[in-house]
Amino acid sequence: MRVVVQRCVRAEVRIDGNSVGKIGQGFMLLVGITETDTTAEADLLAKKIAQLRVFEDEAGKMNLAIRDVGGAILSISQFTLYADCSKGNRPSFVRAARPEQASPLYDYFNETLRTTYGLTVETGRFGADMKVDFINDGPVTILLDTDDARIRR
Repeated sequence: MRVVVQRCVRAEVRIDGNSVGKIGQGFMLLVGITETDTTAEADLLAKKIAQLRVFEDEAGKMNLAIRDVGGAILSISQFTLYADCSKGNRPSFVRAARPEQASPLYDYFNETLRTTYGLTVETGRFGADMKVDFINDGPVTILLDTDDARIRR
């Protein structure tokens, strides 16, 4: 499972010109799921994101988590995070989980952020053509990948 975490001032997702998710300060997440992912990977990344200390404290140090600043999350499903561009110029997406696996796991991940960690989570619509607008704060952008053994510590 891969998640691109972007600290933001605000974020919004639109489908067919209509706003379907909107937040102020917090995280804009791009969430990619591969065929081997399970709820264990979703739990691991939800915990890491909830506890990630990348918001500034009174001394200007990145020392506060999202809950400490009253932030929210805009979570966007993003199968293209598993693009393989190793052969030619047209990406292959064979490592991305099929929708029947990915959609329930994406929902589980978002619900875990809500219920286990008490976070406000807005989403787009899985599989839809979405337009995402946000202002990256910092900029702070972090890639979390459960294939990286260091994240499992």
